[in-house]
Amino acid sequence: MTAKLTLQDSFKARARIAGRIRRTALVDSPSLSALVGGRVSLKLESTQITGSFKLRGATNAVLSLTEEQRAAGVVGVSTGNHGRGLAYAAAQAGVRCVICMSELVPQNKVDGIRSHGAEVRIKGRSQDDAQVEVDRLVADGMTLLPPFDHPDIIAGQSTVALEMLEQAPDLETVLVPLSGGGLISGVAMVMKAVNPAIRVIGISMERGAAMHECLKAGRPVQVEELPTLADSLGGGIGLDNAYTFEMTKALVDDVVLVSEAEIAAAIRHAYSEERQVIEGSGSVGIAALLAGKIENPGRCVVLVSGQNIGMDLHKRIIDGEDVDAEAETKGGADA
Repeated sequence: MTAKLTLQDSFKARARIAGRIRRTALVDSPSLSALVGGRVSLKLESTQITGSFKLRGATNAVLSLTEEQRAAGVVGVSTGNHGRGLAYAAAQAGVRCVICMSELVPQNKVDGIRSHGAEVRIKGRSQDDAQVEVDRLVADGMTLLPPFDHPDIIAGQSTVALEMLEQAPDLETVLVPLSGGGLISGVAMVMKAVNPAIRVIGISMERGAAMHECLKAGRPVQVEELPTLADSLGGGIGLDNAYTFEMTKALVDDVVLVSEAEIAAAIRHAYSEERQVIEGSGSVGIAALLAGKIENPGRCVVLVSGQNIGMDLHKRIIDGEDVDAEAETKGGADA
């Protein structure tokens, strides 16, 4: 790590973004509680203004820019949710925003970004391909705000942990969607600072779980990006990762992977039992509980990270169709 983030950074971020993001609800899940024999609640970041937790980090990062950086405009690579959050935050601050994406990103997420006034550039078949265009724009003078490996982004995401601790002071286990690690790094940093006994478990998909593979290798490695219903969890962590790999390695207790069928089952459960529309990436914590992959969760909070799923796809999943992720997603990160 090039620098160490602390609890103070989280409180500073919360003060900075106050009034610009929603304090989202924590709701109990009787069905999941009965299933696991403990009290389970859902932290509904899916109801955030832009439909995901990404608005927290994006808003903190935009508000932390210098005047010179604001004037230059901001650019980022995204699989959808970071781009939407950054587009919204930049628009609110009157800052130009360009989002670069691969062909794998679902059209509904591309449309959502454009709806907030950002310019979208589609490049290649992976985040790495889209990053080439980002690098070109940065070389031309724009300000880079990446989806996860940035201290202001991590600090912004960490504010959700402060809310969870206030809403569930008896928290024992938190399940956090894991991709590039910006969310789980911030959450784990806060949780471990307040109570090291709280278990922080990252949940990812079996298809292309980049951080999981990097942790196994002991260093950032290249991981193939694959189509998945959890498309917002796709993409790599970057071979030059400066923050999230080391923070995840040091602070996260475990990583659990879920299958495509388990993700689909969790989306159905959220709709039928919790009355929530959530995307695949937001459902992975529920998927892990339904599949019996979390032992003794006790007082558990599941972070439901987003709701930005195409409604046609959502309906087919709810109807029980056998959905092929490769056919359904043009694409995929904690991005």
